[in-house]
Amino acid sequence: MGDVAMAVPILKAFTKQYPNVKLTVLTQAFFSPFFQDLQQITVYPADIRNKHKGLKGLYKLSKIIATLDIDAVADLHNVIRSNVLKFLLPKLKFIQINKGRKEKKALIKGQCFAPLKTTHKRYADVFESLGFSINLSKPTFPKPKSLNNKILKLIGEPHTTYIGIAPFAAHESKMYPLDVMELVISELSKTYTILLFGGGAQEIATLSTFENKYSNTINTAGKLNLKEELAIISNLSLMLSMDSANAHIAAMLGVKVVSIWGVTHPYAGFSPFNQPEHYALIADRLKYPKIPSSIYGNKYPKHYKEAAGSIAPKTVIAKVKAVLERP
Repeated sequence: MGDVAMAVPILKAFTKQYPNVKLTVLTQAFFSPFFQDLQQITVYPADIRNKHKGLKGLYKLSKIIATLDIDAVADLHNVIRSNVLKFLLPKLKFIQINKGRKEKKALIKGQCFAPLKTTHKRYADVFESLGFSINLSKPTFPKPKSLNNKILKLIGEPHTTYIGIAPFAAHESKMYPLDVMELVISELSKTYTILLFGGGAQEIATLSTFENKYSNTINTAGKLNLKEELAIISNLSLMLSMDSANAHIAAMLGVKVVSIWGVTHPYAGFSPFNQPEHYALIADRLKYPKIPSSIYGNKYPKHYKEAAGSIAPKTVIAKVKAVLERP
């Protein structure tokens, strides 16, 4: 989900700078709402769990793609599925993202600790290789979405400052410890309305506990479809998130993002789009010198699991308040 969200600002810039070029985005149907504000873009849904599953399904998909009057393919994912499609569509010009695996490997091995090219720039490079240079220096974002009655019933009329908090990530090593995050929620909810984001039964149960325990705290998880969730996020004043999809979703909508990093690090190129470097809160590298221990947070020394907890809750609270005060 995060990879798809990171592509949106690049595609938006493309559509503004090349208004006469038609783009067809091949992605899962679930992600279609991400592209709702982008003109001259058509989303073609890939049903990778059913009719487009496996080699036989990808063959069927390639036959459909061949009928879509496409001149070239910008492969922003470069995974097994897209490589199979590349093989099955030999007549199409196919430019694939350079993921920078060599330099990322050097980063996690401690051979070079310096910022790598961002994923957003890597996406833009694919289009440049196709002859479409993209200027990302002056991004534009959609206006906050109107909120339907279902959303208003959940969060109330938007007359206050909404802070989104998304405390979960794919790996625990990327998460701020929940007991410490609870301290942050407790303090911020005294001043602001907190909207909690997550998914899955266990996450929903945890967020419901926070909702019941603290005033001005609302659990949105499991109560909205993706389009409604995007509408709420577009109305946030700030999103507090881990190195996870919610950070990228908020950023693609032009929302300020304070991000918390555990065993991963922004230098790998996955910072939320258009966010100042100091909006990212990094675990203590004096205490955890092997950070980043991996690119995706799935590999780390045993005692690094709660590295993000080295960031004091008062630091998180102060950063949120300081970012909110910025124009």
